[in-house]
Amino acid sequence: MASSSSSRLLAAAVLAALFAGAMCAVKVAFTVEKGSGAKKLVLKIDYARPGDILAEVELRQHGSEEWQPLTKKGDFWEVSCSKDLVGPFNFRFMSKNGMRNVFDEVFSTDFKIRKTYAPEE
Repeated sequence: MASSSSSRLLAAAVLAALFAGAMCAVKVAFTVEKGSGAKKLVLKIDYARPGDILAEVELRQHGSEEWQPLTKKGDFWEVSCSKDLVGPFNFRFMSKNGMRNVFDEVFSTDFKIRKTYAPEE
């Protein structure tokens, strides 16, 4: 009987944790800025988490296992490559407060300048 009660408690705890995680979903949006092209991305990243800011952002191109760091320049994040970029693009970040997240296939190679892309939830 104790085993059944423990299983129910564990299931309730797991459901509560999943619900809490869903309620804390990170809102992020990527705006492709002027200067972006076939070999370079310049992004304004809007990260909405009160009291926290982005510390690191990385890009993984389609078909690659390698993550490339973006460099922060003022309000923008940039990455340049010697070859043409291959989308759709995946982004991984870490915030100053330790929040980590990965957003897959946010936008493709045929991006538009000044357009904002938001990951699907």
